[in-house]
Amino acid sequence: MSPLEQELRSIIRDPGRIHPNEPLSRHTTFRLGGPADFLIEVADRRELSGVLVLAQRQSQPVYLLGRGSNLLVSDDGVRGFVLLLGGEFDRFVVDGNRVSAGGGYDLPKLAMKVGKMGLGGIEFACAIPGTVGAGLMINAGAHGGDMSQVVRSATVIWPDGRDETFTPQEIGFAYRTSKLQSTSAIVIEVVMDLHHGDEAAISEQMKHHLNRRRATQPLNLPNAGSVFKNPPGDYAGRLIEQAGLKGLTEGGAQVSEKHANFIVNLGTGTARDVLTLMDRVRTLVQERFGVRLEPEVRIWGHNPYFIA
Repeated sequence: MSPLEQELRSIIRDPGRIHPNEPLSRHTTFRLGGPADFLIEVADRRELSGVLVLAQRQSQPVYLLGRGSNLLVSDDGVRGFVLLLGGEFDRFVVDGNRVSAGGGYDLPKLAMKVGKMGLGGIEFACAIPGTVGAGLMINAGAHGGDMSQVVRSATVIWPDGRDETFTPQEIGFAYRTSKLQSTSAIVIEVVMDLHHGDEAAISEQMKHHLNRRRATQPLNLPNAGSVFKNPPGDYAGRLIEQAGLKGLTEGGAQVSEKHANFIVNLGTGTARDVLTLMDRVRTLVQERFGVRLEPEVRIWGHNPYFIA
């Protein structure tokens, strides 16, 4: 056992929640990615703060892993600590129309749970895979709704172990991003103000969103959701399709024939295949339309194949 793992065991109560050399392909919806030096499941603020302080003292990079969607991990994996938020970060509490959810709680699951309580406002999230914390960071949205419309506050932890609470204005929401996304903050709690509504109507709306997702997205193959952000006034999928790139293949990765803004893993794909294909798609779209597509998928680790 390495000295670093020994220090981690002094912080994490259950050593079974420390996973050295864990393949991240087991934890991403792309089913791609090399190993993390350590995958660590943290259960409360004490553990999280302790791991972050240790990482800072030992100059270890820190990554936060949610449900592994919207993420592409290098074939070489990542160095340092990859954290999973469980325990107290994987719960939610309802008080009237106010919902407080841990940063590690599943976002579509939350939409479903509160919908059954007659609370509306996050129906849009029922088909967005990911956690509450990740959803806040990227201002996740769909069907005309996004996180900025419901968030009242967010509490984060910084690398030095401090926690801080932000208002929506301080979070700085924008299209599929926020000011927090470019920081080292880890979201541990999000407070949302929802509205009371008819449970049946809320359920029907979410059913409609889910049916639309099944009809338009390649859910039968591993993918990471939308690869590129929509450019202002247009859709990335439209541009890719109009450039004739549906079905374009690189190794075991392919531009989906069902939705052009999805890249799918055909089963033998590598992260290198996906990144090389992303670069080809962006180059061809820019040559055809003069529009430079920006990645929506997050990229972790060594990457000389696609420069964001």
